[in-house]
Amino acid sequence: MQYRTLGKTGLQVSEVGMGTWQLAGKPWGWDTPDEVESMKALYRFVELGGNFIDTAWVYGRVGIPGEHCSEELIGQFIKESGNRDKVIIASKIPGKNRKWPARRGVPISEVFPKGYIEEMVDSSLKSLKIETIDLMQFHVWQDDFVNENDWKEEIQNITKKGKVKYWGISINDYQPSNCLKTLDTGLISIVQFIFNIFHQKPIEKLFPYVKKNNIGLIARVPRDEGSLTGRLTLNSKFDDDMRSKYFSQERLKEFMPRIEKLEQLLGTESKSLPELALRYILSFDEVSTVIPGTRKVKYVDANVSVSNGKKLSNDLMEELKKHAWERNFYVDLDPALEKDGYIEK
Repeated sequence: MQYRTLGKTGLQVSEVGMGTWQLAGKPWGWDTPDEVESMKALYRFVELGGNFIDTAWVYGRVGIPGEHCSEELIGQFIKESGNRDKVIIASKIPGKNRKWPARRGVPISEVFPKGYIEEMVDSSLKSLKIETIDLMQFHVWQDDFVNENDWKEEIQNITKKGKVKYWGISINDYQPSNCLKTLDTGLISIVQFIFNIFHQKPIEKLFPYVKKNNIGLIARVPRDEGSLTGRLTLNSKFDDDMRSKYFSQERLKEFMPRIEKLEQLLGTESKSLPELALRYILSFDEVSTVIPGTRKVKYVDANVSVSNGKKLSNDLMEELKKHAWERNFYVDLDPALEKDGYIEK
């Protein structure tokens, strides 16, 4: 496993981390996971040198208060394994109004009101069974929140109490610049963002900013919800509501020609589409770690195997620029998002 510095935190994180949305409970849009296998996956990840685990208060059963199953399973793992000193734990605070993403024009008093942030930190500490969270992130964000001061004072007080070491923002899907004014405060050390071969827009503004200001970057959705796993076909069907819309029959007709063109690039540099997807992201020095969602040992092995220090050639990276496909199929779940300026132009 190779390691990178997580921005100005100075933390050395495994460049392949572990996303845990599907780890435990009954995640929205997914079948119920085998938690015994999930526990084995956690053990295997750490055994192979992985140390960055990303979770959230809502992971497990989204929208049901108190059901933060992913955090609880990770807490069980830490207690059972005694590996607290070997892992860096990142979690997230959902907006109090439980709206994803944060809507433009909605004040922070409805999303992260005074006192709520520490309440959620305490809840996550309890479920994780630890005394300090290495990195706590706001699970939604609007850059206009920077104009209010209560949240700034609260997170600084929480840090002084030793409950959280560093703070981050998990920015809204496909809005990679909706955080830059907030980063100017100096209070935020990392940004978690969507980045993959199809969604390359973060390179334009976010990457230059973080490089200049030493902000850590956590890349999520590296395989575009599954389109870059190599398993999608025109006949793919999904029982869950989220992927059945994201990969509707009409959408599949758009996906498959693009996937087939990418598969033509496989060879000595990447032997499979999943490998290419991760290796593409890790070819950017600005990225601190990538967090593919993982709940099975075999996928832990496959993901970690990409961390061998080999970056894609300049020629292949240039070719992959041609495969950018900026679109947002999440709006199918909430059509009002498009009217709300949700897609960054």
